[in-house]
Amino acid sequence: MNFLFELGQLRRIKHEGWKIIGVKDPESVAEHSLRAAQLGYILAGMEKYKSPEKVASMLVFHDIGECRIGDIHKIANRYVKADEAGAVEDQTEELGKIGKEIKSLWGEAEYCKTVAGQIAKDADYLEQAVTAREYIVQGYDGAQDWLNNIAKKIKTASAKKLLKEISKANPNEWWKGLKKLS
Repeated sequence: MNFLFELGQLRRIKHEGWKIIGVKDPESVAEHSLRAAQLGYILAGMEKYKSPEKVASMLVFHDIGECRIGDIHKIANRYVKADEAGAVEDQTEELGKIGKEIKSLWGEAEYCKTVAGQIAKDADYLEQAVTAREYIVQGYDGAQDWLNNIAKKIKTASAKKLLKEISKANPNEWWKGLKKLS
């Protein structure tokens, strides 16, 4: 039960990097993880990976260490060395077989040494790109830096294709034409 309550902390931990560009109330790590998992499932399908649910599961758990270490943005990361692997080890060690599976999913996404891990990492980056695009449209021009950096990091052909679309999309277009006129 403690692990389940601990996972709830991800709803309270905000993505700190966005505060650098002035976003007052950025999304939580839990919100990020949900959309990253959804994106991971889609990206795995686009890449014709045989088990998109595995990629989605990786992304559900990819930030669990942040329950204990918080979200450390790239500037702070220059000065602070957090043992996220140790946090995940401690979190999962008493969970038996399922804990080993969760830790394995986390490691595969963290270290990107498999096709599924690379797809998961690309989905993690793409979720940040979608968020950056939303912030850009809201007037946070500094979010363009995220898009520029993500373009240098993603590996899969499908992620590169999606990033091109994200970079020019209007996040407020999806709902137009869906309203029912009375």
